[in-house]
Parts: sequence; structure tokens; C-alpha cells
Amino acid sequence: MIVTATLSLGMIGAVGATLLYVVSKKFEVEEDPRIELVLEALPSANCGGCGYAGCGGFAAACVGVKTLDGLLCPVGGKAVMEKIGGILGIAGLSEGVEPLVAVVRCGGERNVRSKTNTYNGVQQCSIVSGLYGGETRCTFGCLGYGDCAEACSFGAIVVNSETGLAEVDEERCTACGACVKVCPKGIIELRKKGPKNRRVIIPCSNEEKGATCRKVCGRACIGCGRCAKECRFEAIVVDNNLARIDHTKCKLCRKCVEVCPQGIIREINFPARKKEDTKEAESLRA
Repeated sequence: MIVTATLSLGMIGAVGATLLYVVSKKFEVEEDPRIELVLEALPSANCGGCGYAGCGGFAAACVGVKTLDGLLCPVGGKAVMEKIGGILGIAGLSEGVEPLVAVVRCGGERNVRSKTNTYNGVQQCSIVSGLYGGETRCTFGCLGYGDCAEACSFGAIVVNSETGLAEVDEERCTACGACVKVCPKGIIELRKKGPKNRRVIIPCSNEEKGATCRKVCGRACIGCGRCAKECRFEAIVVDNNLARIDHTKCKLCRKCVEVCPQGIIREINFPARKKEDTKEAESLRA
């Protein structure tokens, strides 16, 4: 009996193993060896800034196309994409992709936002946001406890100890989107770096009416709409009492900067304006 049972189990095991082998061969998917070569060329940040699930997903995407146009590793940049192009023997190196950068849509420094209370609990934005609006009368702005800084693997975002606001180092930012995901206020967004890293932003997220905004923050958008009316490219819209710039339409003419009565629209990395231009802008705001 024991011998028979042993032989039966052995035969069942052998048949099962044979079936598994046949099935595995039938449905076997061979991995393109070039994927491994592309992976070696990537910086292995696995940040997801490319739009794929880590470097493995991005490498597979590169191997599966005839041109790299539209694909970009934000960490490695053009140099890495050229290296990948050389490995795959294809052209069109990321010509359709513009580099992005994280932008914090809050300009309410401590000295322009009236403080109403002091918080002594766990120093995390996610927890504070879940409990109440924050220490100031503006419930839309940056809380300043640094969840975004902790989420950033590249040291590209820090909280300024003097202003209490999160600040982005554009040279280190890879546009991975980690800070965007963890911000409980939803005030961090990714937008085009722009030519020569120049861009125009409205650093405000307060959706309250103008009179209320003025009371809670000295650098708030009042939703007057003058910027939207001035823009010839329809790049600015006012929604829920707040002006927003569509970075895909903005032509960097900076007319909105000149007419903003609050003077809060920021022009980043532009050369300093001439004195006559500054006087003209001030007269337009009046």
C-alpha cells in the first residue's frame, strides 16, 4: 500500500510539473534585453515624474516606441534621453516635452497674514488640516509644517523659517509630483518651467470674496478680473473669486503683472524692469 501510494503521488507530481512547464512555455513573455540597458542608463530615482510607475515602466515605454518624442526622464533630463536614444538607435529626443517645476500657490508670509491662535500639536500639515484651518485667518494658504519637504526625495522643497512658506528649489525639482500629492491644502501644482525658466504665477489660493481676502491676507487675490480682461491669450480665468493662470496658454507678456491692483502676480526669472516700465505698471494699477 505504501509503495503504491508513493508511486501514485510521484506520478501525480510528475504530471503536474510537466503541465506547469508546458503552460509556462506557452504563455512565456520574453523581456526585451534592451529594457535592462535603458534601466542602467536611468538615474534609478523611481520618482514617477515621467508619468510611469517608476524607472522600469519608463524603460519599457521607451523600448516600445519608434521615437522618444514625448518621453522625458525629469531627473536625468536631455543627457539621459540622448543616452537612451543611442542605446535604442532612435531619434526625436523629447522634443514634445517641456520640463515642469513645482509651484506653491501661496504668497501669504507670516507678516501679512493675521495670526489668530497657536498650535502646539503634532507638526504635520495633514494632521493640522484635518483638525482646523490653521493658525491664521486664511484657511486656504500654506500651513508651513513641511509635509511637502519630507515627501521630496531630492531636497527640492523646504519651509522658510522666516516666512513660514514652502519654497521650491527649481534646480533640484524633478517635477515628480510627490509634494503635490501630500499637500492637504492642494496649493502645490506642476507647471511649465518656461523658456529660460521664466514664468508668471499667481501665488494665492484663497477663494473668499475680495473684502474678506484683504482682511485675512495682505497678498491675496481679490478676484477683480482685471488680469483676465488684460490677457489677449485667454490664459487667465477667474473662478470662485480667484484668478488662475493656464500655463499652457500663457505667452509671458506680463501684462497681467502690470494691471494687478494688489501687485501680487509674480514674474519669475525675468530681467529687472527698467524704471520707466515700473512707473508705467504702477500707473496701470492705480
